[in-house]
Formats: sequence, C-alpha cells, structure tokens
Amino acid sequence: MSGVNDIRSTFLNYFKKNGHEVVPSSPLVPRNDPTLMFTNAGMVQFKNVFTGLEARPYSRAVTAQKCVRAGGKHNDLDNVGYTARHHTFFEMLGNFSFGDYFKDVAIELAWNLLTKEFGLDKDRLVVTVYHTDDEAAEHWKKIAGLSDDRIIRIATSDNFWAMGDTGPCGPCSEIFFDHGEGIPGGPPGSPDEDGDRFIEIWNLVFMQFEQVTPEERVDLPRPSIDTGMGLERIAAVLQGVHDNYDIDLFRALIHASEELLGVPAEGDKRASHKVIADHLRAASFLIADGVLPSNEGRGYVLRRIMRRAMRHGQLLGAEEPLMWRLVPFLVREMGQAYPELQRGEALITETLKLEETRFRKTLTRGLNLLSEATQGMGKGSQLDGETAFKLYDTYGFPLDLTQDALRQRGISVDLGGFNVAMERQKAEARANWAGSGETATEAIWFAVKDTAGASDFLGYETEEAEGIVSALVVGGAIVGTASEGDEVAVVANQTPFYGESGGQVGDTGTIEGENFTVAVHDTQKKGEGLLVHFGKVTEGTVRTGEPASFRVDHERRRRIRANHSATHLLHEALRQVLGTHVAQKGSLVAPDRLRFDFSHPKPITDEELSRIEDIANEIVLQNAPVVTRLMAVDDAIAEGAMALFGEKYGDEVRVVSMGTSTEKASRIYSLELCGGTHVSATGDIGLVHILSESAVAAGVRRIEALTGAAARHYLKDQEQRLKTAASILKVTPGELVPRLESIVEERRKLERELSDTKKSLALGGGAGAGAAGRQEEIGGIGFIGRVVEGVSPKDLKPIADDGKKSIGSGVVVFVGTSDEGKASVVVGVTDDLIGRFNAVELVRKASSALGGKGGGGRPDMAQAGGPNAGSATQAIEAVRKAIAG
Repeated sequence: MSGVNDIRSTFLNYFKKNGHEVVPSSPLVPRNDPTLMFTNAGMVQFKNVFTGLEARPYSRAVTAQKCVRAGGKHNDLDNVGYTARHHTFFEMLGNFSFGDYFKDVAIELAWNLLTKEFGLDKDRLVVTVYHTDDEAAEHWKKIAGLSDDRIIRIATSDNFWAMGDTGPCGPCSEIFFDHGEGIPGGPPGSPDEDGDRFIEIWNLVFMQFEQVTPEERVDLPRPSIDTGMGLERIAAVLQGVHDNYDIDLFRALIHASEELLGVPAEGDKRASHKVIADHLRAASFLIADGVLPSNEGRGYVLRRIMRRAMRHGQLLGAEEPLMWRLVPFLVREMGQAYPELQRGEALITETLKLEETRFRKTLTRGLNLLSEATQGMGKGSQLDGETAFKLYDTYGFPLDLTQDALRQRGISVDLGGFNVAMERQKAEARANWAGSGETATEAIWFAVKDTAGASDFLGYETEEAEGIVSALVVGGAIVGTASEGDEVAVVANQTPFYGESGGQVGDTGTIEGENFTVAVHDTQKKGEGLLVHFGKVTEGTVRTGEPASFRVDHERRRRIRANHSATHLLHEALRQVLGTHVAQKGSLVAPDRLRFDFSHPKPITDEELSRIEDIANEIVLQNAPVVTRLMAVDDAIAEGAMALFGEKYGDEVRVVSMGTSTEKASRIYSLELCGGTHVSATGDIGLVHILSESAVAAGVRRIEALTGAAARHYLKDQEQRLKTAASILKVTPGELVPRLESIVEERRKLERELSDTKKSLALGGGAGAGAAGRQEEIGGIGFIGRVVEGVSPKDLKPIADDGKKSIGSGVVVFVGTSDEGKASVVVGVTDDLIGRFNAVELVRKASSALGGKGGGGRPDMAQAGGPNAGSATQAIEAVRKAIAG
C-alpha cells in the first residue's frame, strides 16, 4: 500500500467512503483565479465555493491536486535538487467541507486515516494549533488522545491561514511526523524547528472567520474545512525514507536517467538527477495543460524549468537531448492517475525534444560569446548591458542564463543598460511598423502591450476562465473605465477567447465582473501577443485591474472547431482525388459554414466531389483522436505537414494530425501546421457535406461545405423538398427522376411541335400579317415581309431560312413581337442577291423603325431588335423602301 499510486487511491477512496465527492484535479493554469500564475494548492479550484460565488452539488470533496511552485510568490525552483523535500511540481491531497463538518470531524477523519488506514505509529505524530484555538486543542485530546506536550500552540501566522488581506480566514492545525532521535532538529516552535527530525505532513485549515477590513474580523455563517497533505511527503514517511526523492516514483524516474546516461545518482551527481526527475514532471504536466515555452509569462517559467533540467543533463554528460526520452517512464508511472499525460504524450515529447535541441545550440554559442566578452574580467566586474542584450536579442541567450553563468565568476550584469537597450529595440520596432502601411490608429496596441503585457491564450484547454482586465480602449484611446453603452476593446492577462487568424474567425461571448457585463462580438490579435476583445458594455462600469469571468460562446466555438477540423479533412481528400498539386490558397472557418480555396486548373466533376466528400466522412467515422504536437517548422514540413497559405510561422509550430489513411494503414491521414482550435476526435465533426464548387480566380477553385447539425438540417430540408416534388407528381421519391425525365422529354416534343406550327403559320400568313403577309415583288425582287407573334428571337432565323427557300430569290423580313411590347427582326437575303443587298444594312433600317439601334450578322442573314413592337409594320415597310431604292 506504500506505493505512490496506492497511497493516492487509498486517500481518495477513504474520503469517498466518508461521503466526499471525488473531484478531478483542476488544470495547472488556474481557471478561476487569474492572480495566480499556476495552481499551487488544492483549494484553488474551490476558491469561489468558499467565498460563496459558486455553488456545487456536493458539500464534501476530496482531491489529488496537481500543483506547481516555480514562479511568482511561491517559487521553489532554485532549491530543487539540493534539499530533501523541495519540488517545482507536487501533488496535494486534500479534503474539503463547504459549510458541512468542522474541526471535530476534520480532526477525526485525519487521525483515523493516518493511524488506521496508513498505519502510522500515533506516538510519532505531533500536532500544532493556533495559540488561541482551545477548541482544536480539546478535539485533539479527546479524539486522538494526545497529551498537552504533543499539542503545540503556535502564535505566528504559520498557524493562521488567510486567503488575502480580506476574505475567508482561520486557524490551522498542522500534523508532524517524528523521524526519530537519530535525525537532527526539534519540534515545531522550538529553536531547532528547521531541522529534519519533525516533518509536517498535513495541514488542516479551519476556515471560520471573514476578514472584513484589516481591523475587523467576523464569524463565517458556515465554517468550512480546507486541508492539504503533500503526496510526496506522506509517501516518504510510509516508505520509511527521509528524502522525497527516495520514494518509488522518483526512484523509477532517476533510475531511467541513470540508465540513459550511464551515470549513477551518487555524490554530487545525485542533485542533477533529482533536478531532472522533478523538472520532467513539472514540464510535462504544464505542457499537457496547454502551456508552451515562450519568452513571457507562464511560457517563460516553463522554459526556465526545462532549460534548468537540460543544463543538468549536460552536466551529467548527456551528448544528445535527454528529457524527451524520459517521457514514457513518467507516463508509465503517472499516466493512469492523470490521463492527460497519455493524451498529451506526443506533444510533451516533441516540445521537450525541440526545446532541448535549440537550447543546446543556444547554450554552446552563448557561452562562447560570453567567454569572449568577459575575457580578462575579474571578480566584482560588471558586464555591460549592451553586450548582455546583444546575446539575448541576436543569439537568443536569455538574460538569466547570462547572470547564472557569470555569477560563478563573481561578475554581475548592468541591468540598467540591458533595459535601456530593450526599450530602444521596442522603439525601433514601433518605428518600423509605422511604415508598414497599417493604419495609424493601430499603433495604440504597442502602448497597450507596454503597459498591460501579453495575453495568455487558454482556449486550447477551456472555454471559461478568470482573468484580470489589464487594459481598456475606447474611441482609439486607452482609458481607465468604460461605462454602459460604450463600445470597448478589452485586453486581459489571460483569456480563453481565440483571436481571428489562420482563416478561423474570432470568438464571441461575455466578460462579466462583479459590477459589469461586456458582450463580446469579436476577438482579434493585435500588436505582438495581444488578444483584444471587441464588444459593448451592456451593464455597469468596467475598470482596469478588475477581475472578470471570460466565457466563450460554447455552441458557436463548437461549430467553429468542427468546421476547422473539416477543412483539414477536405484538404487531404482533395489531394487524394485531384492530385498533390492541390495547395490551400485561403479559407474561412465560421460557425455556420466553411470555405476552402485551393489550386486546381479546372472544374471538379460531380463524381470527384462525391469521392472527396466520401473520403472526408470516412475519417469522420474513424472517430480518431485529433493530436497536437509542437515541432520545429522545418522538421514539421520535412515530416509532411502542410502549411496554411499566407500564414507566418515562428521557429516553433503546432502540428495537428487527424485520422489514419485509408490507403496506407500506418500513415497519418492529415498532418498540418495550424494554430487554430479543433475537435477532440474526428467523430465530433459529425458529418461533412459539400454545398458547391466554383472558380475564384485563374487556377484557383473554391468549395463551400457544412458540418454536423448544419449539414444534417440542410440535407433534411433537401429531402423534404424531394418528397414534396414527388408528391406533386404523384410518384414515390425513387420514381421522381424517371418521371421528370419523361415530363422534360414531353415538353421538348411539344415545344418542337409548337415551333414547327409557328413557322408554318409565319410562312403561310396568319393573323396580324395584313398586307405585309403576301409574297410580292419589288422592282423584280421577290419579297416576303411578315409580323409573327409569340415567336422567340432565336426561332426567327430558322423561319427566315425557310422563307428564303420558299421564295427562291429575294429578301425576307420577319418581325417577332412579345407580350412585353418589344420586337425582334430578322432579314434574310438569298445568295444570288448578296451583291446588291446586305442583310446587315437592311436590318438596321428595320431596327431604327422599331426604336432600336444597330444590328448585326452576315450579309445573307442579320438580326436586330427594338422596344416598339407596335411599329412592326413600319419596320417591314422600311426594308421594302430600301429595296425599292
């Protein structure tokens, strides 16, 4: 039972049997506390429950919470490797009561777990209470049977917990394990308390007050319980070791690094192995929760953790990247308890491999340049800021690495000079950007970035999160407040809203604070690293610095994700059906539809479109996981990943893979560089239906498609139309096509018969012909001039041909009139008279009489028109006069 996984499950099951809801660990990036860089305690996910802002369907909870303490207020990074119990990543076991049980039950549950379930010797347990907490002391005596000398009263803030300057607070009771007289150190509260003999294993927080003001504290109406026990610490106690790094979990990870490096974890080498094992956990869990290495914020802390471990790998003699090779060992140890490790294994592996490969080049190059720059410098010297900035800006050597490398030699860095150089670079960037053709109003985002910092995007992992309003822009100016009715641009320190890019439209949703609501109608990427929410203040007044809840329109995002993933499936299907010359030339991923432009020289046939659609839907039906990895852009493209048209990529890119090829079972179906949001599995797309295919430009085609419910509704509507049409024709849907073909053929036959009848009537005279209807001679020239009704302009020429045949030699004129009052005229001249008469000239005279202009054709046959059908006989008369001369 003493293995880490057994201890964790025993803890959770024990509290489950005692009426607690087992709540999964929240992510390491806090969703409900934007003031924290990382989740650093088990109570973080319950903060709003304790303050009354959120209600849960349970009043008792138990968790094994992932925690990181490597940035901001809680930062144990530099201690890791050199102490027995410091970690950047650790698991916090905790049980919670939200106004349910209080001190007596909390103490009883803790005591029974430790002494009965875990089997600890009660004589080796010592507790502390806040010095005025007589109630807790009495409970320990009564429940645990502890004597006064083993209940130590502490008067300091170590035994009084507070959420902040105001808010819930209360006394603590800490449980210590006595490792025995052979270990130096004294009990808590003694002069030797910093020794290692007495180790805190569990802290029980009795949340019974509310700090209203710094001077006023009142009782909470529903006192609560918050406890925290480090899994690594209790594992060390239960496994009979004094060093957390000697527990089974760390032994397995350290053994793996020993095997890979061939260097035992002994002597001064042990510290490096401990660093690698600890930082492997922190880096892997952070990447699994959506944090990627960068030069700002959480990404920068991750990069520091990764590079510290990588540097220790090199100190142990690693000649090739090491960290990524350890990931399978970590997944084997912790993947069952935390499935996100299994899901993210590919991304974790690629990220670590890429970062270490790049870091090795940076480290070697930077150290060489640093050695040259500091040659001859002695202890107490200072490296100028310009040189330090050049190392950072030109060669990618971080400032903290420069400081670490020089600290060993007693050399410092001129930080003032470094900051001056950094500001100069920013000013130059603004100046260069101002000349890039962008509108001048966009320059405001540089100022926003300087004051607010970059925005962390949380939207790959969640659609809801807490954030701090870091900047407001109204009317093109930075402001401190925005009131109801204002159109406002909101920038936050972190957000789940996706900013429009890569063809994917920006998210919409709401931002809500205690006293305001902003309806977000669009999200855009601005400047460098800013995500800007454009919206309208619909209630109250929003102020810079206020916390707020950011909620993406879930249903809209879900449809966008499906459409975006479908473009990837269609892209590959197009390449399979049409050829590998197909390349993306643009796209639109909206909630209601998708549009995909691609290179192809000719229209796509219906058969090809059907096959493309079938292939895409075959992958949808695979319901294959959609996997994201981080890779070097050149490596990704070399592996076959396709890049988005017009997209600019940095050195590191997200690579999205979907499905298994139906042609080659071992081949990934779709592999693309993409920073957008996607479904978790291809089955989430539901259905892909292509609506249309058309030309966009020379050599560029476009398909438009629907997915999921939109596709189903469209097809359902089409089916209903089919049924309605079949009902009208009194046939079944299956008989509709033959029936329509029969009707069309019947119509064509009737149209031919009607046309023949009209020709016959036209040649034989008929109503409306009048005097013009007779065949006559004009100066020895045969002539037929007739007005015909209900004959289309295209049917006049066949009539004129027949007229020329019947007359033998001469000129024929036929004027067709329409119900709209317009007329069309055709003039025909037999071949023997072409030298004397030109049909084009004659038809223009007729057209003029009809109120028209011009006309065209050949010397033997010409056609024109006019708006005045009432002048039909005058048109014929105009031709007659022209012949008569």
